[in-house]
Amino acid sequence: MAGLFEPFQLKGLTLKNRVMMSPMCQYSVWAKDGAPNDWHFVHYVSRAVGGAGLIMTEMTDVVPDGRITVHDLGIWDDAHIPAFGRVIDQVHGYGAKIGIQIAHAGRKAESPELRPEAPSAIAFSEKYRVPHALTGDEVKGVVEAFRQGARRAVEAGVDTVELHGAHGYLIHQFMSPISNQREDEYGEPTRFGVEVIQAVKSVLPSQMPLMMRLSATEFTDQGYTFDQLLEMAKVFHQHGVDMFDISSGGNAMAKIHSYPGFQTPYAAALKRAVNVPVLAVGRLESYDLAASLLEHDDVDMVAIGRGMLKDPYWVNSAALHFEGTVQVPFEYHRAFPQRFVKGEKS
Repeated sequence: MAGLFEPFQLKGLTLKNRVMMSPMCQYSVWAKDGAPNDWHFVHYVSRAVGGAGLIMTEMTDVVPDGRITVHDLGIWDDAHIPAFGRVIDQVHGYGAKIGIQIAHAGRKAESPELRPEAPSAIAFSEKYRVPHALTGDEVKGVVEAFRQGARRAVEAGVDTVELHGAHGYLIHQFMSPISNQREDEYGEPTRFGVEVIQAVKSVLPSQMPLMMRLSATEFTDQGYTFDQLLEMAKVFHQHGVDMFDISSGGNAMAKIHSYPGFQTPYAAALKRAVNVPVLAVGRLESYDLAASLLEHDDVDMVAIGRGMLKDPYWVNSAALHFEGTVQVPFEYHRAFPQRFVKGEKS
């Protein structure tokens, strides 16, 4: 049996397999209030029915101005908790675990109603507005917003929380010389990230793991090197990150040559250098490729993004590919030969 279907344990989190639905922005909060709606309910619950071990909700922002667009999810108000809880409860009902990726878009806020803010007043590109440079007190306010967002996620019933420290969003912006030219204490590239980690850890149950997505490379000589990223990851791990989700890019306009598994060598190298569990992401929709990464112990889990947009039942499709066990609710049993069925009444 492929390693895809082996259970995975991380602190108090036990997953039935090693496949995570990758967080992918849906831009579908039409009420502009940040709360998940029926689209998000169907989108996430269907992937639980489809066999995912862990579902990571899309980038969910800790303050209103921290959104990319006004149609993004938010977790800046206690009023958001019941709507997230509705999704989380149903995901749990189909045997999957779920987390929320909490974040702040920083200088990549796009909607004109939003005020972009960043470490320094440097626009992402000529198509973006020059952001407001956060004052020291404002930075501390954002740290507190992350803490409160994590508290709300826990109250909604999540199994884990992921910090978005990649793709050119605020934590990443503080990490990079491209976007951080401060001369105060927050000019140190890990200072803001560490404060966010400490704040979030203060409200997580002791056995709940904290994950963090990082960009391994910025694809430009003006950014940090991979060796520098490894040192930053070591600091974040020392302060409480239990698992890293390794992506790349997003903080500079750079041409990226992507291909199936192109980010995996970075994840494998970070796993060895930091001695920490890692999750690989990036065009891994091939069942054989995803399985081989786990079988060779390059990574501990795989995140499937576009593959799950194409096929909400990607995990069960992979199980059929490997002639393994399909995990479906009883309503779907008739679609599979009996020897493939493993499911409880929903």
